[in-house]
Amino acid sequence: MPTLDQIEQKSAAVGVIGLGYVGLPLAVEFAKAGFTVTGIDVDPRKAKVLSEGRSYIQDVPRQDVEAMVSAGRLTATTDFSALKRLDAVSICVPTPLKKTKDPDISFVAAATEEVARHLPPGQLVVLESTTYPGTTNEVVLAALAKEGRQAGKDFFLAFSPERVDPGNPVYNTRNTPKIIGGVTPQCTKLAVALYRHAVETVIPVSSTQAAEMVKLLENTFRAINIGLANEVALMCRPLDIDVWEVIDAASTKPFGFMPFYPGPGLGGHCIPIDPLYLSWKLKAFNYNARFIELASEINTKMPEHVVELAADALNGVKKSVNGSNILILGVAYKRNVDDVRESPALDIIRLLRAKGAQVAFSDPFVPKLDIGDGVVLASAETDRLSGYDAVIIVTDHAQFDYKAIVKQARLVIDTRNATKNVTEGREKIVKL
Repeated sequence: MPTLDQIEQKSAAVGVIGLGYVGLPLAVEFAKAGFTVTGIDVDPRKAKVLSEGRSYIQDVPRQDVEAMVSAGRLTATTDFSALKRLDAVSICVPTPLKKTKDPDISFVAAATEEVARHLPPGQLVVLESTTYPGTTNEVVLAALAKEGRQAGKDFFLAFSPERVDPGNPVYNTRNTPKIIGGVTPQCTKLAVALYRHAVETVIPVSSTQAAEMVKLLENTFRAINIGLANEVALMCRPLDIDVWEVIDAASTKPFGFMPFYPGPGLGGHCIPIDPLYLSWKLKAFNYNARFIELASEINTKMPEHVVELAADALNGVKKSVNGSNILILGVAYKRNVDDVRESPALDIIRLLRAKGAQVAFSDPFVPKLDIGDGVVLASAETDRLSGYDAVIIVTDHAQFDYKAIVKQARLVIDTRNATKNVTEGREKIVKL
């Protein structure tokens, strides 16, 4: 086992399984803290790029990767047998939803099987993948405890939910507080001691289940409140009230109110998915998570609402969606990032194409977009907006010149209030 002395002296060998948006920043932080880190991923391209000292994650500077690789503190491999040489390993693999909206923990199960197969005596294993309460014990612990091995003695196991916010200029892996809950008190103690080197603030909780629930509460809170903001936007439209003005005015209250904003739909790996993990788990207890289900219903309907807005706006100038040329501005799920996972832009594009529209997109962070069915679109330039019948602002990247966009475009459907400071040409703007 990694002793507390090994951890404090940073002689413990650390591994990270899954080198994506969560795993790579964590691996780099452990390396920067002075540990020797081995990153493991099934994608050989990631291992190759990292071995060359390059980064493929926007929030991880190339110079950081290059420095850690050059110093010999960061290596990457696809060979899971490297686990035999590690004192501690963090599992940071995806946990998507199936088409049935049931949790897909196949990546966690596969990573856990590899850990169990190569498990050296006393290894510390920390699961970071977001999942339903009980996963760490029911899936990971069950696999590691085979052959009579005991948690807290033969191996150590904890759960620490990732709290990555891509593109956030203030909070990153190091300065975002970390929650840790172990299977046993000693498991928690070791995991806390290790993570304190890579993260400024570490907060222990009583169990893995509590730590799992913390993450789901955080994103359920956001999903439900965004759902409320979206429903208020839907209510304000027939009342001819500007929802953005209402939210801004309500935000002046210094207590009892926290602003959330409407939009074209939820995107990213966390907010659209995590609450449904909790809802699914509770069905086993015959409990209907009504807030979660209702918020999900409202949020997933927003792309359809955006398409309806576009259709109404085009009808207002005697054009139909069928045959119209429409440009989607921004396809990443949030501003100033290159991540398109679960992006509402994908649904909006598919819905418009199904209605016969010719759809293009422009995004400074996304050069190509796979919209499914073998269709891949390339990002277009924004210098000839007058050639489109309508422009839909789906992601409000800072790089877009919104004054120029409104000036050049025939119609603008603004789903993010990106044109709030534009005065000229406001008659062409349709807001969410």
